[in-house]
Amino acid sequence: MKKMIAEALGTFILVFFGCGTAVLMGAQVGMLGIAFAFGISIVAAAYSIGAISGAHLNPAVSLGMVTAGRMEKGEFIRYAIAQTVGAIIAALFVLIIASGNAEYSVSANGLGQNGYGAGYLGEYGAFSALVFEFVATFLFVTVILGATQKTAPAAMAGLAIGLTLTGIHLVGINVTGVSVNPARSIGPALFAGGHAIAQLWLFILAPLAGGALAGFVFKAGPTRAEPAPNVSAE
Repeated sequence: MKKMIAEALGTFILVFFGCGTAVLMGAQVGMLGIAFAFGISIVAAAYSIGAISGAHLNPAVSLGMVTAGRMEKGEFIRYAIAQTVGAIIAALFVLIIASGNAEYSVSANGLGQNGYGAGYLGEYGAFSALVFEFVATFLFVTVILGATQKTAPAAMAGLAIGLTLTGIHLVGINVTGVSVNPARSIGPALFAGGHAIAQLWLFILAPLAGGALAGFVFKAGPTRAEPAPNVSAE
């Protein structure tokens, strides 16, 4: 239960910081500011609750841990539920705060939900969105698996992961708003409705597939560091 609470809280931090910045301060800080908000949220969560649950904050990351052989399937399901609950609660709080502005409307201004196609940011098509989310999640989970393996410097993992998510947002905000995380997409979509719900399948399927592949590749060895050989003192 302690791990589930940590995952829910960590995902709350991610969505509240990231989507909250997009909704409440997007016009002031722009896409660069939003990208850093998502990255900073990962750093904050990693160093606060990482020692409890690993700070996955993302079903795609947890699935990558399963396929990498570092997590059991049953625990993955519990993590995914907790992460999604945290994201939904965070999106609700962002909506409550934003609704305090008389000019705000979730239908007109959105809630930081992901999307693609006509009327959404760069108006990229579904195939571009699918490819971006798959590739970006594969890279993101690959970095996470590498940064958290036993041979990596543990103190730097949170910073490396947060900066990677920032970089992913710098590349892809104009394409999909950047999901790479089904929970992050589900939370805002439930309140935004409409196209956000209709397009949600892509932001569940592509990140899960990318995360799973990253885990398989890690387990196979190409992205996994081998332990240093013992050196004789003689």
